[in-house]
Amino acid sequence: MGSTQQSGDTPTVVTFTANPSIDRTIVLGQALERGEVQRAAGVIEQAAGKGVNVARVLFNADVEVAVVAAAVDGAYRSLTERAEVPLAVIGVPLSGAQRVRVNTAITEPDGTTTKINEAGPELTPQQVALAAEALTEVARGARWVALSGSLPPGAPTDWYATLTRALRAAGAKVAIDTSGAALDAVLAALPEASFDLIKPNSEELAQLTGGDAAAFERDAAAGDLTAIVEAARTLRDRGIANVLVTLGGSGAVLVDADGAWYGTAPRIDVASTVGAGDSSVAGFILAEVSGDPAPGRLSTAIAYGTAAASLPGTTLPTRQDLPAGPIEVTAIA
Repeated sequence: MGSTQQSGDTPTVVTFTANPSIDRTIVLGQALERGEVQRAAGVIEQAAGKGVNVARVLFNADVEVAVVAAAVDGAYRSLTERAEVPLAVIGVPLSGAQRVRVNTAITEPDGTTTKINEAGPELTPQQVALAAEALTEVARGARWVALSGSLPPGAPTDWYATLTRALRAAGAKVAIDTSGAALDAVLAALPEASFDLIKPNSEELAQLTGGDAAAFERDAAAGDLTAIVEAARTLRDRGIANVLVTLGGSGAVLVDADGAWYGTAPRIDVASTVGAGDSSVAGFILAEVSGDPAPGRLSTAIAYGTAAASLPGTTLPTRQDLPAGPIEVTAIA
């Protein structure tokens, strides 16, 4: 197993969760019926956040990883200490009535997942500054830093772009996985705040490029990747070294300086989509630090994302959970 950073160690990867959460997953034994009373078949609760999910996957793959969360409370730390994969989370303490948000996911037997996410505590300017300081200190000498998830209230919209400038100046490669206004701000900061990996789904790709998400999905299902690759290339041309477009059951596309590739997704019974995107990011980084070329990075990202989708609730994959057999990757002209 990997390990989380100890004092004096230099991690290979640092993950940053700007808006950590306690994830509560309610597993239903039947389809959700709105307005009705239903009993849960099971409930899972864990300290989470997109960066924490990435870190857990990397930890399970024997990567030295450090975990930074913008701000945490006692309940969050307690859950990290009791977790099956214990992570030493570095974060600014919340104060007073502030508490880590609770995100609730309701999963149905067919894999349908309904998420209800709280906004999170409003951070003060001092807390924002201290979190940035903690991240840059921990990331000194790291190979990759993954900036993941939504921004908490009180954080500037361009926080990820600001952090990216500092991290790239220190020599780290940066992955960004966010959405909404934070994603718009990341794009607006290009090419000055260029970075190394983005993982949009079809909706986020449409947001970033002015495309049509429904058309992207229809094209992918039909095997026509032309518009998706063209949209991804516009992001590559603006200063994002690797654009990994995840397309659910239709697979994924990777565009980098050397070309474009498409990888198929193995057929699985979807149990829960929670953590699938985070696992894809972790798979890509894992393959990159192992020295794999682009096709290998794409196939590993797909393998980990697929494995996550096949597991219940918030369970994240290990190598033992990966699909059997190779994932077909082809170059796109």
